[in-house]
Amino acid sequence: MATTSTTGSTLLQPLSNAVQLPIDQVNFVVGQLSALLAAVWFRTYLHSSKTSSFIRHVVATLLGLYLALFCFGWYALHFLVQSGISYCIMIGMGVEAMHKPMMIITQKITSLAYEIHDGMFRKDEELTPSQRYLAVRRMPSLLEYLSYNCNFMGILAGPLCSYKDYIIFIEGRSHHVAHSDKNGKEEPHRARAEPSPNVAVTQKLLVCGLSLLVHLTVSSFFPVEHNIDEHFRATASWPTKVIYLYISLLAARPKYYFAWTLADAINNAAGFGFRGHDENGEARWDLISNLRIQQIEMSTSFKMFLDNWNIQTALWLKRVCYERATVSPTIQTFVLSAIWHGVYPGYYLTFLTGVLMTLAARAMRSNFRHYFVGSPQRKLLYDVVTWAVTQVAVSYTVVPFVLLSVRPSLAFYSSWYYCLHIAGILVLLLLPVKKTQRGKSTHENVQLSRSKKFDETETSLEPNSFPETNSVRSPEAASAHLPSNQ
Repeated sequence: MATTSTTGSTLLQPLSNAVQLPIDQVNFVVGQLSALLAAVWFRTYLHSSKTSSFIRHVVATLLGLYLALFCFGWYALHFLVQSGISYCIMIGMGVEAMHKPMMIITQKITSLAYEIHDGMFRKDEELTPSQRYLAVRRMPSLLEYLSYNCNFMGILAGPLCSYKDYIIFIEGRSHHVAHSDKNGKEEPHRARAEPSPNVAVTQKLLVCGLSLLVHLTVSSFFPVEHNIDEHFRATASWPTKVIYLYISLLAARPKYYFAWTLADAINNAAGFGFRGHDENGEARWDLISNLRIQQIEMSTSFKMFLDNWNIQTALWLKRVCYERATVSPTIQTFVLSAIWHGVYPGYYLTFLTGVLMTLAARAMRSNFRHYFVGSPQRKLLYDVVTWAVTQVAVSYTVVPFVLLSVRPSLAFYSSWYYCLHIAGILVLLLLPVKKTQRGKSTHENVQLSRSKKFDETETSLEPNSFPETNSVRSPEAASAHLPSNQ
């Protein structure tokens, strides 16, 4: 029988017993499916063209708090207490001081804290293009603040979104903006019907179903813990260890695919997540998408893997830490990511190893890649080799993240003789490392010009037609985040 330990509702205990899953997991899945239905209702009956922003804020907040109460019981008070204390600090201490204590709270609170700080306390010339673009230039009301933090679409599993994007969605302005072509030039505004998210939602729900099926059927046959089984460590050959390591971590990923894709689908079903049209005129619904599965599984570099995994958290790390750090931004960002995840030692082992793997992979790429891009055959060979090395390196790095404790994590690394740690250190010692700069991208410059235009024409929050969600990402900041429980 599944465990009954939960602070949330036990109404679904019979279902928990039937499917042999813990009641908290059943509550989460049912809560998210309920949020999906509520999202369709929200878009249909509380559309911005029919209902005021005030009503949309109220309903989104109340539904979110109800879902939190259903899943977490009295623990849901944490959402209100955390948001309430943070808002009091914002109002009582002023925007000049609010950004510092916010670092110890959650992603949304820290993001909004910095965005308000950038918009109301710093001069425009002091900001990077992306900071200027996301800057919030008036204090949110309490209702707007609670709605942003506690709305039903993201209260259980996120993903993170910028405050400006959320307000634009609530006010119904996300499809009334000009967009940019592939060269970064702003296209003339064209009247378009509001795009339907139905196709995107259906596709994402299919991915959810397949991911859940794979997780329930495959992961039990390839537990990560088997990598530290004494008999396996003593008898398995090196090829067997390498293959099993890759397969066991591959089998562990679908549960993240399921949770993050379902969260994305819920937001899309409510009409949130539209990111303009592509060059073919097709609507894009990836504004707050958290992962790209194909790119993850076919990654040929450490950076490529991390660029496509937990995208919104990587952006958060870039915005609140990497862009603002003056000394060792890569290391500081990894440390913040580890602290944000929690207190388990395995997190710190993973992120410290991740720093080494990231720097070593960068050095290898800068020193050797140019030898292989001259012909298709050599490039293919390079891609195959780097794919295999990347998948093993990522799996090796994240094992402590799954095992959590120090002893089993070190048991795993010792069974591998710390070989990739040693290899990474040797690479950094023996190969010249080209210093990277945190330069501005073309896309950031496009954002900057658009942000200036919005600032000149809007006294409230401005439309955000093409945010940095998937494009404006520094390599180091993107590499500073590994698999999370978010």
